[in-house]
Amino acid sequence: MSRLFPHLFTPFELGPLGVRNRIFIPGHATALSDNSQVSEDLIAYHECRAANGVGLIITEVNVVHESAVYSPKFLSVASDDCIAGHKRLAESVHAHGCGILAQLYHPGRSLRSSLDGSLLAAYAPSEVPDEIFRVSPRPLPIKMIWEIIDSYASAAERMVKAGMDGVEIVASHGYLISQFLNGRHNLRDDEFGGDFQRRLRFVREVIARCRDAVGPEKVVGIRISADEKDHSGLRPSETIRILRALDVDGVLDYFNLAAGSVETVSGWVHIVPPMSSEAGYVEPLAASVKSEVSTPVMVTGRINTPHIAERIIAEGSADMCGLVRAHIADPDFTKKAFEDRTEDIRACVACDQACIGHIMGYNPVSCIQYPETGRERRFANKKAVSSPRVVWVIGGGPAGMKAAAVSAQRGHRVKLFERAARLGGQVLLAQMLPGRSEFGGIATNLEHEVRQQGVEIIKNTDIGISRILDANPDVVILATGAEPRGDIVEGQQEAHVVESWDVIRDQANVGANVVVADWRCDWVGMGVAEKLVRAGCHVRLAVNGLSPGESVNMLVRDDWLGTLHRLGVEIVPNVRLAGVDADSVYFAHRASGEPVICEQVDTLVLAAGHRRVCALETSLEKSEFAGPVFPIGDCLAPRTCEEAVLEGLKVAMSL
Repeated sequence: MSRLFPHLFTPFELGPLGVRNRIFIPGHATALSDNSQVSEDLIAYHECRAANGVGLIITEVNVVHESAVYSPKFLSVASDDCIAGHKRLAESVHAHGCGILAQLYHPGRSLRSSLDGSLLAAYAPSEVPDEIFRVSPRPLPIKMIWEIIDSYASAAERMVKAGMDGVEIVASHGYLISQFLNGRHNLRDDEFGGDFQRRLRFVREVIARCRDAVGPEKVVGIRISADEKDHSGLRPSETIRILRALDVDGVLDYFNLAAGSVETVSGWVHIVPPMSSEAGYVEPLAASVKSEVSTPVMVTGRINTPHIAERIIAEGSADMCGLVRAHIADPDFTKKAFEDRTEDIRACVACDQACIGHIMGYNPVSCIQYPETGRERRFANKKAVSSPRVVWVIGGGPAGMKAAAVSAQRGHRVKLFERAARLGGQVLLAQMLPGRSEFGGIATNLEHEVRQQGVEIIKNTDIGISRILDANPDVVILATGAEPRGDIVEGQQEAHVVESWDVIRDQANVGANVVVADWRCDWVGMGVAEKLVRAGCHVRLAVNGLSPGESVNMLVRDDWLGTLHRLGVEIVPNVRLAGVDADSVYFAHRASGEPVICEQVDTLVLAAGHRRVCALETSLEKSEFAGPVFPIGDCLAPRTCEEAVLEGLKVAMSL
């Protein structure tokens, strides 16, 4: 038993299912399915976490009806074809003493893609449009409503046949059941709408039929947003009223509380809250529900440390805590917490880049800190090498640290050289921006792993070709990174022009009226704009795209855009930088070529992207060095932290 987290590691009876601790992994998309069926990659993903002590796993959404099938990357349980795959998944998780439930789901009007590029007809309780996906749904006919209700029951029966411990009914995040429950979305005047009791009819029928299908020996729970966090979504008082009614019915084994909705930008942010959201912030909502019901309450929402989860359980705010991204960043999270090895936990920084960021593009889930996630079958097993080699890694940013840590873990003799006083590379810049300090955890976590694996670290050292030739290591991994492009702008000699990196480091004297020329449309331009406007500058953010943050995942971008709007940053979209003079900055519209002029400018800040630092690579190519040389990360090609860490992993696994 953990000394630090005694409440978290207390067993719990979740209806008929005994779970070994209070930690569960909530349902979340992985895009690891194979044509809507369970794949070997999906099994490996969940088994890895079950093997490390998680009490309960809830699968990602399983579509229950053909009207809801809109992507092969989402699991379907609408036919018996699903049983064999789910059976393998259940057996793999049960083999490690972990429980597993299957989520049952219908999106209603919230369809964001299709199977062939054509738009599907979406169905909902009423003809109320969806703001995010701009869908105008068809009101569900009564006959089809009953058909969908029956499909939930059939899906639940299939999951029992597959050996699952039960099912979770998705009524959260603005999906179909939520649409029935919400009086602003359900405008019907029949047995499924018109007043509170009739709006409850759909979910009550689904619950009752699922219970009949699985019997009393299996779990039936529901997931619901305690607060949908948008202008027309379910509010806490409404959710509590709904759950009071379902509590009295006495059919469900638990209420799983989340926050947010897919209906609006403001609601979406809370589905996978970024680092701008306070850790564990859904707890008060859970506590308010728990005080009103007797059914066990589970909660999720940016719980990223065992300390937060322990407090939630100890204070009685919830009975179980859900941690998704914590286990994406560190599959060993529960095991390390149980063993009180908190310093070894690779804490999620809520960047949302390779988890939900991947999913929004229908790419498999991963993590920028731990790219083994989603690639368990290829990279989870760090097989020891039979012939250790001397490996020199030049550059102590994320790419170099990952390459060094994994190479040493596999048995190579590794030296890591960094020319600066600290390891971390551009992560150290990113963490200096407003609201981004948590991003620095990536550097902290990777450095801990480097030291844990016994890598020899040499800082404040700029390695040249002669030292490499003299030492003649077996392998050289180049992770020398990138630097600002430093392009010359026409008229620059007449103007005050500074680099974004210097602004971030507080090494630039910036005037009162600023234009930020953002070529890459990533975190740099948005972060610099926020930093300067908070310092009292008038800021115009001119971007070489349709929007600032165009290359950043939508949850982080949209939340950040809201912040910039509140602070008064002016956005100038769709322009490329053309020139500058003493008090004006000149752009050309990307499509029309027409001039766009920003006048009364004191300072132009360049966020023009990066250039490889590749002098050492060029010298090695011209030298007599015989060993292999592997450029990785930004010195291979400037991109993001994700690619840097992934390439560090790949090269280390190839040695």
